[in-house]
Amino acid sequence: MATRRPAATKRRASTPSVLKGRAAQPLAATGANGGGRIGVRKTYKLYIGGAFPRTESGRAYEIFGARGELLANACRGTRKDIREAVRAARKAQPGWAGKTAYNRSQILYRIAELMEGRRDQFVAEVMAAEGVGRARATRLVDAAIDRWVWYAGWADKFSQVVGAVNPVAGSYFNFSIPEATGVVGVVAPEASSLLGLVSRLAPVIVSGNAGVVIASETRPLPAVTLTEVLATSDVPGGVVNLITGLRRELVPTLASHMDVNALDAFGADPDEAVAIETAAVENVKRLVRPPSAGLERYDWLSPRAQSPYLIGEYTEIKTVWHPIGA
Repeated sequence: MATRRPAATKRRASTPSVLKGRAAQPLAATGANGGGRIGVRKTYKLYIGGAFPRTESGRAYEIFGARGELLANACRGTRKDIREAVRAARKAQPGWAGKTAYNRSQILYRIAELMEGRRDQFVAEVMAAEGVGRARATRLVDAAIDRWVWYAGWADKFSQVVGAVNPVAGSYFNFSIPEATGVVGVVAPEASSLLGLVSRLAPVIVSGNAGVVIASETRPLPAVTLTEVLATSDVPGGVVNLITGLRRELVPTLASHMDVNALDAFGADPDEAVAIETAAVENVKRLVRPPSAGLERYDWLSPRAQSPYLIGEYTEIKTVWHPIGA
């Protein structure tokens, strides 16, 4: 996990070159009369229940770019924020799961449409957060948009892969049908600020689950911008909730919350896996562990980063018997 750079706190906050020219970000801009002006800085908040509240504690922490420049202050979420997010997810989940798979497919596709319209903004934020060039950032953003489209296509098809019609010795039909698990906590990957998050979040919600996401601690800004897309899309409020802050304060609370049914810890540090699993076992959560080799070399652009079987990790299988001819 990246550490804060003390020297940067003594400098006046400045906007990295990759973010200049954006209406929401620049510190200085040139007016129509050629004079300078103070730009309107973007305020990064939490996303809970379809709204953008500040953390109840009023605390914030500094976010630095890959080159050490101060980018912004982000909310430092608390245990109470986690509880509020879980409450919002629980309230929204039944209605979301009750939508038809085709309708959820349309909604996920709408997310991709809106991200496409803000593509340049996402590219600029990924460049600043991850320290990559424009070509690499563009490829990552395009892959994140395409991943929403890919999972949208699976919304009404994954049940044929995960479920089954089972042979039985009798005059019965026997079906195995996947259903949403409920509320799923997601520990977003630390290094992959946008594509990694989308790769883990999309398979969670496509089947009807609601998610509570702990964003990357050091690179949360693209994730917050993604919630702005979600808020203006057709995703019902509470289906996705996002908390920014220090992972050491947030992950244990999410992992031990008794109203969270599953936990995607794929983006967590492997050294934390045992503690997370110990906290999650109290209410027998489904748990997706981080890869044992770590995420340093994990290729989020690889085809293995998207799979219909990832959707199945967040579903429960219901078996139904029905008499033939009845």
